[in-house]
Amino acid sequence: MRDQEPAPDHTSRRLSTRETAELLGVKPETVYAYVSRGQLSSRRDPGGRGSTFDAREVEALARRNKRESSGSSSSGGDLSVRTRLTLIDKDRYYFRGVDATELAARHSYEEVAEWLWTGTLRPGVTFTAPKASVAAARRSVNALPEHSDPVDRLRVAAIAAAAADPLRFDLSEDTVLGTARTLIPTLVAALPPHSSHHRDEGPLTQRLWARLTVRIPDEASLRTLDTALGLLVDHDLAASTLAVRVAASARAHPYAAVSAGLGVLEGPLHGAASGLAHRMLLDVLDEGDAAPVVADELRAGRRVPGLGHRLYPGEDPRARALFALLKEMPQAAPALAAAQDVVTTTARHTPLHANVDLALAVFTVACGMGASAGETIFAVARTAGWIAHALEEYGERPLRMRPSGTYVGERPPQSLPE
Repeated sequence: MRDQEPAPDHTSRRLSTRETAELLGVKPETVYAYVSRGQLSSRRDPGGRGSTFDAREVEALARRNKRESSGSSSSGGDLSVRTRLTLIDKDRYYFRGVDATELAARHSYEEVAEWLWTGTLRPGVTFTAPKASVAAARRSVNALPEHSDPVDRLRVAAIAAAAADPLRFDLSEDTVLGTARTLIPTLVAALPPHSSHHRDEGPLTQRLWARLTVRIPDEASLRTLDTALGLLVDHDLAASTLAVRVAASARAHPYAAVSAGLGVLEGPLHGAASGLAHRMLLDVLDEGDAAPVVADELRAGRRVPGLGHRLYPGEDPRARALFALLKEMPQAAPALAAAQDVVTTTARHTPLHANVDLALAVFTVACGMGASAGETIFAVARTAGWIAHALEEYGERPLRMRPSGTYVGERPPQSLPE
């Protein structure tokens, strides 16, 4: 029996266009289509007229194409992106391998953000915004109609801050991190304050609080808000995060990438869920009973907001952490009881656990905030995660986030329309 020949070493091997096409099982012109879509990189052959391709890259693409054509990818055919940021596993989630709920409970939002960005904790770090950036953002936000919602204001503030930053196109890691540390406080400062006692310095949580409610905060309320921000920093490839990575793949600067995330966040199936739960809790408190409110939701063909999460068959760990803190806030007791009534009423037919949107709704109702406050908290928190994902994507091959469409229309040639 012959000994098996060792696999060839492709460390520095280059393939011709013909060899690449044969390995991929496509025509030579398709090879260049892969290059134009960012799925392959090419290099001009100095000794000839054609291009050459890295053998390892070609083989990786061949394996990927084979998985996609057989439908045997681990994600069931869905887009999969390698990331070192967040792992969701068995009703728990982790930031760079550290339990996210424990991290958010022990560290401030700014410290959690730094950990996600760099893998290093910076105790006591506080984000501050340049005056020029804040002034530009406020001028733009103040020009919006009064009925503009918070995400409208945040998106406009991000664009204005970008225009005020001449270094926005520098995508080096240090510059992007500098942008992150100034953009988040700029977004908060651009929101109109609810209290005349607001400040633009100090912990970010206190600055954000004044943009959410007229009430004077107590220590328990500020702790809950800060923990909520830390818990919501990232959650793997949610729809808004995927949009950010697509933008970063095209080398959009971080302000533009964050703006892409904010655009997706406005969808009713993503960022608005806590607002729906907020309004539902107010209705339950008015009625004194969850049963008629739940019935109205179902009669209208809607899911009961704030219940269930497709990534957590059991309890949402973010909700569990927030509910523990809400129980320490005496003013939250009525909203907590209303939320429990909703869960109990719905459990008669569908045993769904409360998710983070319901916990956020309890917090915003208890603190006298508006229905959009949960979405604002979510957007500010998630900005840190979006920038972490943008940083990862800047280190990848450009334009790799370019899937191919499957054409299902009329086959050409068709006659010209008359």
